[in-house]
Amino acid sequence: MYEKEIAKLQEIIDESSDIVFFGGAGVSTESNIPDFRSADGLYRQQYRYSPEQIVSHTFFVRNTEEFYEFYKNKMMFLEAKPNAAHQKLAELERAGKLSAVITQNIDGLHQAAGSRTVYELHGSIHRNYCQECGAFYDASYVKEAAGIPKCSCGGVVKPDVVLYEEGLDATVIQDTVRAIGRADTLIIGGTSLVVYPAAGFIDYFRGRHLVVINKEAPAREVGAELTVAAPIGEVLGRIHVPGQGL
Repeated sequence: MYEKEIAKLQEIIDESSDIVFFGGAGVSTESNIPDFRSADGLYRQQYRYSPEQIVSHTFFVRNTEEFYEFYKNKMMFLEAKPNAAHQKLAELERAGKLSAVITQNIDGLHQAAGSRTVYELHGSIHRNYCQECGAFYDASYVKEAAGIPKCSCGGVVKPDVVLYEEGLDATVIQDTVRAIGRADTLIIGGTSLVVYPAAGFIDYFRGRHLVVINKEAPAREVGAELTVAAPIGEVLGRIHVPGQGL
């Protein structure tokens, strides 16, 4: 399946020298991390509060224990492993084809696969800081803590993830815009382009090739040269990267 589309994608990659990848939740679903908006995603499940409420700054402040109950059970998947999409993107970077991965995910799987230049728009579960003294704690500490994770100083530990009502990191925004603006190819994968401001960053692309790989049509028309309606790992896994073996 998708022979024609994959052949075209291979052709685009072969002639590109500065690829940027912009990805969302669909990149990690093949690693068994549930997406938020699919038919069986977190937003379709039933809770006392909606997931949008729970992962908001206000809820974190007012209902910290309930926030962490949801966060640890539904957003931290420490056993997840990189899939074919993560691995292929890391290969493309090593080959000098890909200059940056821009991700809306917080799972750290791009880095686990070997990608080095990763701009995490929404932060990472792997960075956690005491709100009082700034001490760092890893994801395992938070996951294994009973109830609310606390620092040795007594302060509440907060994950370095962007909650609803919080702004994106200014440096990450600058790096993202710069990378997209100078790319000759932008591959958008595993995202429905629903979440803003993240989805708006693709408007800075001025390069030659725009590719969309996603199981469903994106929420907005982006004028892609190539659209592949398929799981991204299945597609990227069949791409050959020069110098990276067969």
